[in-house]
Amino acid sequence: MSVTIRRARPYDVDFLVELVTHEDVEPFLAAIRAKGRDEILEEVARSDGDPEAFGIFLIEVDGERAGTIRFERASKRSRIADLGVLAVHPRFRGGKVSDTAARLFQRHLIDDLGFHRAQLEIYGFNERAMRHAERAGFVREGVRRKAYWRNDEWVDGVLYGLVAEDLDDES
Repeated sequence: MSVTIRRARPYDVDFLVELVTHEDVEPFLAAIRAKGRDEILEEVARSDGDPEAFGIFLIEVDGERAGTIRFERASKRSRIADLGVLAVHPRFRGGKVSDTAARLFQRHLIDDLGFHRAQLEIYGFNERAMRHAERAGFVREGVRRKAYWRNDEWVDGVLYGLVAEDLDDES
């Protein structure tokens, strides 16, 4: 099984819409995000137009679209990237696709784009995503208690970070 990542293109938008609105994916993603075709198409154009500050990527398994991951520059001066919308289609779950894609993405952000830090926040009820983050090398840094109104209740946001030196330690 070969897992690769690449920037999303306009011809990927229908797949992305289907993925982020899938009933087994949507409840775990941020409530405020691009969901419709036009919004996602705008984000793909932004990813092409400012590739060092924003990116929507496709995860592929043996050349087949399997998921998505994105980043947005949080700080130019401190070279920080916020990660988000890591979603793998349910057909591709269980084979560590997300772990492999996350590690490829970390390397791309740090080695190719020059970021020093990658950070993300996960809803406290999303135990699968938290286990994934830790397997992928992210360090749990804290909790924003009852920070988000999601699925008709207040939920925690669990913060994770990874710095360039963490990847150096793996070598």
